[in-house]
Amino acid sequence: MSKPQNPTDASPTDTSEVRQFTVAPDDDGVRLDRWFKRHLPQIGFGTVSRWARTGQVRVDGKRAKPEDRLSAGQVLRVPPGGDAPHRTAKPRKELTPDQVAEAEAMVIKQTRAAIVLNKPPGLATQGGTKTHNHVDGLLDAFAGDGEPRPRLVHRLDKDTSGVLLVARTPGSAAFFSKRFSGRSAKKVYWALVVGRPELSEGMIDAPLAKQPGTGGEKMHVDEENGQPAKTRYRVVERAGNTAAWVELEPLTGRTHQLRAHMAAIGHPIVGDGKYGGQNAFLTGSVSRKMHLHARRLIIDHPDGGKLDVTADLPEHFAATMEQMGFDLSLSDAAPTQGPPPPGKTEKKQAARQHAKQVRKSRPSRRGRGAANKVAKGDPGKGAGRGKRP
Repeated sequence: MSKPQNPTDASPTDTSEVRQFTVAPDDDGVRLDRWFKRHLPQIGFGTVSRWARTGQVRVDGKRAKPEDRLSAGQVLRVPPGGDAPHRTAKPRKELTPDQVAEAEAMVIKQTRAAIVLNKPPGLATQGGTKTHNHVDGLLDAFAGDGEPRPRLVHRLDKDTSGVLLVARTPGSAAFFSKRFSGRSAKKVYWALVVGRPELSEGMIDAPLAKQPGTGGEKMHVDEENGQPAKTRYRVVERAGNTAAWVELEPLTGRTHQLRAHMAAIGHPIVGDGKYGGQNAFLTGSVSRKMHLHARRLIIDHPDGGKLDVTADLPEHFAATMEQMGFDLSLSDAAPTQGPPPPGKTEKKQAARQHAKQVRKSRPSRRGRGAANKVAKGDPGKGAGRGKRP
């Protein structure tokens, strides 16, 4: 029986004897079957289930089920064999020196759990049809020998620049993903928009759905079938009636949310032809590239405390700001604290819940007569019996 080792030291070919692994802190709370998928992907779920059923896989010497949660420090016993050749982990792509330099040039901050990048405009976050150069393809530059490959936990549009968080380990990826999906991560964008918003600050509450006929490549406001989408905005400075510099804080995470919302209120982001058409481009020497930048991110860190990072503007955006005479010190890109205010759906649900509680608190029919006598003359009599929403 081999001595306990780190899961990342596992070798697909070393399966002739019983193996033991010590559960790392990053895997604390992960399901047993998920642990195998992370660290021994060559062993299929069916094999893990059979081992568990026959008692061959054990945690701290005890039988375990695939759905059992692991704790850091526990020792996992894995029997010999079980490898499926077609499930071997994909070999890592060898990067050129130029690609490594491109990846390292984006780094803003590194911690044990995260790598924070300043993504330039024009670089896709992930690959796709005819998209071969992207951030995800450069992440091998940050993985040393025997280390897990870093992974993306959120995305930015190809033409949007700014803060992009990458998790170093599977455990930190799960941690950060929960913060993004739970909306506890705070993000603030800087944008230059066409025209002058009438209100200096406000909330855009407009449900979004995929626009028919665009193949899902474009979103539009759909009050009936759209998913809830909310964006806080604040005008920082104006350049007459031509353009305005705004802070944008997305409170939901819909595709193209900021772009669709600003276009919906009549002030498309400068350079965003998809949503603003020709009206999104300013005359003169202002760049035709999109002026949308993920300026700041504040998110919980697995080691405790907050990860708080800001990203410098790309060259074209910085040049436009200087040309229009905007003072960058007027915004520290501080996101609004607290959860988003309730929308129409949330308000209706709260009203229904309140009405339900009121009905439960009413006396039964048998005792209602006596209760009414007691309540007679009470100014609060009948409260909560208004028309249901």
